[in-house]
Amino acid sequence: MNRSNPMLKLSIATGVLLLATGAHAQKGETVKIGWIDPLSGLMAPVGQNQLKSYQFMAEHFNKANPAGVKFEIVPIDNKLSPQESTNAVKSMIDQGVRYVVQGNGSGAALAIMDAVAKHNERNPGKELVYLNYAAVDPDLTNSKCSYWHFRLDADTSMKMEALTTWMKDQADIKKVYLINQNYAHGQQVSRYAKEIMARKRPDVQFVGDDLHPLASVRDFAPYVAKIKASGADTVLTGNWGSDLTLLVKAANDAGLNVKFLTYYASVSGTPSALGAGAAGRVYMVAYADSNMPGEVGKLADAFKAKFNDDYYTLAVHHVYNLLGTAMAQAKSTDPVKVAKVMEGLKFKSFAGEVEMRKADHQLQQGLYVSVWKKADAKHPYSVENTGYNFQTMKYYEPFVASTPTSCQMKRP
Repeated sequence: MNRSNPMLKLSIATGVLLLATGAHAQKGETVKIGWIDPLSGLMAPVGQNQLKSYQFMAEHFNKANPAGVKFEIVPIDNKLSPQESTNAVKSMIDQGVRYVVQGNGSGAALAIMDAVAKHNERNPGKELVYLNYAAVDPDLTNSKCSYWHFRLDADTSMKMEALTTWMKDQADIKKVYLINQNYAHGQQVSRYAKEIMARKRPDVQFVGDDLHPLASVRDFAPYVAKIKASGADTVLTGNWGSDLTLLVKAANDAGLNVKFLTYYASVSGTPSALGAGAAGRVYMVAYADSNMPGEVGKLADAFKAKFNDDYYTLAVHHVYNLLGTAMAQAKSTDPVKVAKVMEGLKFKSFAGEVEMRKADHQLQQGLYVSVWKKADAKHPYSVENTGYNFQTMKYYEPFVASTPTSCQMKRP
């Protein structure tokens, strides 16, 4: 007598099918990523490069990613404005975007964090996640931290920990001049430089500390004159974009022969301003250098071949890697499920294993101190076709640059 139940068999078969398809429920889905950054004004070249980077890397990761999804970039020019950034988030929501990325300016970052948090609170089931790839004010993952915000760059304090660890062993650094943009990041560079060096090398003197308006100074000659008069042997700056390019140009024009310690000397326009005269004098602290090995190095070469431009914002690679890995583990593209998986997630990146720290959503990663030098057989990449590039002086493991957090995460 056959005691099998056909309905039970059907139920079991259906369950197995659902489990099988559930493992790849997101496969083939299109995931829209809203890109909010400047495409106009003095910082437009930076934004244009980064938009190309996102579009180029979308093509790359669409060929293969753990979740099997397709990424589509939806760009909006925020003009580097917090108000425009808030408006951009609203526009993204109307276009069905559930993931937004931004990186230029911590003021814009804070506006996006606030807009995303308010939207998510008022619209359960329609949540957004904000992936911050370059806004580095430490407060964003400390006093102002948000569950919906994940940072892929190392923050200002982390980079300063690595940079000052290198500086303390440089006997010729004795008098440092600080010049920074007058907003959260620039103010923090100044603050952390003085605080941390007082602990590591109290003999170092800070002989100047200037803050200037963001993205509005066109002639840095007066600032360079002050630096020369101060007797500084080193300039330390967190400037980026036109504010660093024009500062370097003014320094070259004035024959200012000092060390420049920077955060963003690889950003569009600045390498060309450095030229041969800056060789051996300009240093940068970052999560990569100009000659990264493996897949990401090959991608940089392909980017150069396609656009005659440099792929220098490697945190874009982090973004796609993090999303693809988390969506595969979550078996979903739902931002609520993906955010939960991203907390504490470890994944292999272009410079070893990295971790999205659960406590504050700050990526823990290694940092490099590199110097501007002439390209050679071992370091062949030509930044902005100058024949020069940033070559590693020292690499620091993630624990060296890791800083504590005061974040009190409010989870949904």
